[in-house]
Amino acid sequence: MPAPDPAHQSRHRLPYDNVLQTIGWTPLIRLNRVTRGIVTPVYGKAEFFNPGGSVKDRIGLPIIEAAERSGELKPGGTIVEGTSGNTGVGLAIAAAIKGYRCIFTMPDKMSQEKVRLMKSFGAEVIVTPTAVPPDHPDNYVMMAKRIAHETPNAVLANQFYNQANPDAHQATTGPELWEQTEGRITHFVASVGTGGTITGVGRYLKERNPKIQIIAGDPAGSILAELWRSGVATEEGRPYKVEGVGQDKLPSTLDLGVIDDYVTVNDRDAFSMARRLTREEGLFVGGSSGLIAHVALGVARRVSDPDALVVTFLCDTGERYLSKLYNDEWMRENQMLDAERGTVGEVLAAKPGNASEIFSVAPGAAVRQALRLMTQQGVSQLPVLDGASCVGSVSESALTVRGLEDPTSLDRSVADVMESPFPIVESSQSAEFVVKLLTRSSRAILVRTDGALRGLVTRGDLLDFLTR
Repeated sequence: MPAPDPAHQSRHRLPYDNVLQTIGWTPLIRLNRVTRGIVTPVYGKAEFFNPGGSVKDRIGLPIIEAAERSGELKPGGTIVEGTSGNTGVGLAIAAAIKGYRCIFTMPDKMSQEKVRLMKSFGAEVIVTPTAVPPDHPDNYVMMAKRIAHETPNAVLANQFYNQANPDAHQATTGPELWEQTEGRITHFVASVGTGGTITGVGRYLKERNPKIQIIAGDPAGSILAELWRSGVATEEGRPYKVEGVGQDKLPSTLDLGVIDDYVTVNDRDAFSMARRLTREEGLFVGGSSGLIAHVALGVARRVSDPDALVVTFLCDTGERYLSKLYNDEWMRENQMLDAERGTVGEVLAAKPGNASEIFSVAPGAAVRQALRLMTQQGVSQLPVLDGASCVGSVSESALTVRGLEDPTSLDRSVADVMESPFPIVESSQSAEFVVKLLTRSSRAILVRTDGALRGLVTRGDLLDFLTR
């Protein structure tokens, strides 16, 4: 990739008349760690650099200005919209500068951070139920339409059907990507909420180079991917957790004809990738960015061409999702993050009694001695230790069977009848690793810390720890 254009580097060196002039020309950043092993370069368009923290800042002012030109929006008027949050922020910023009132409706699955953010800009926010059909009066879009109709001097922003939405991206986002990649972009990956971004960018890029592939990601539960594939929505949408993308209806701002492929992604994969982008790339993004990046990496693997160039879309900031996506408890409650299982050392420490004491026998000990020791100490297996080395193991059940079948075997040495030695595992090893080890081949493991054996963990010990 070329060095940044000096003209763009100097963009912020002079003062602006207002914050709206800072919207756009967001940076294009290469992804390095999440793309390990992928030869195709992948870049992220970091839309969270916009003043309102999302790509929706780009459409707020154009929608308001279009309403002003048409005469629908008059001085002192009210802007009404059904939003997942980010469009509301973009509209609220522009309305704050221009002196308009805002009323927004939003589904209850959206984060509280978004509600508080819009209220911070002076907007009134009405939260509606998520699990209602798209034509239900309580649906957030239907409620916004009703409020706009009933409120004097109000206009509905109507982002799902307002052509100012895709036009804004065709005029700004598309040209930025073309210039930032010097026309080398081969694949653009985005997702669809209103469809304005992918439609506007897709139209511009295909005008410049019809070979550029436009790929959409869709959350599992949305109807759009199936609608694109078959031309018919075969089932109603189902609930999903990713915010701001996917639909249970077809917005007129979406041009399905500009899309070359559609990929469905589940919530878990989307949120996992968003957390990876934050922790591995330092890009603090929301769940929709994770969904799109997940698709982009799949595209890059499939293309496997160092001369190709994939651009993914980083839609908004992760600050909007601190109570959800970046809340481990919320993630576990929604089965999208495995419970932490601790370390082997923690399992050992949780054992009742003296966990550090290891009961063992030497290879030369008699079988009857081993059985007596197990009975006295209330254990069912013993490691066979030769100094600090585990050379084998014996179990109460196996030795008892031998003794009943041949009583003379009780006087034989443990070395003659012992089984495989117990594995030795460092105390810092994860309990999850031990789960796999114990369920496959061993009844117990020996735990080592700083080169010394510290204790023994059995399948029962591990089960007690995990269930506790």
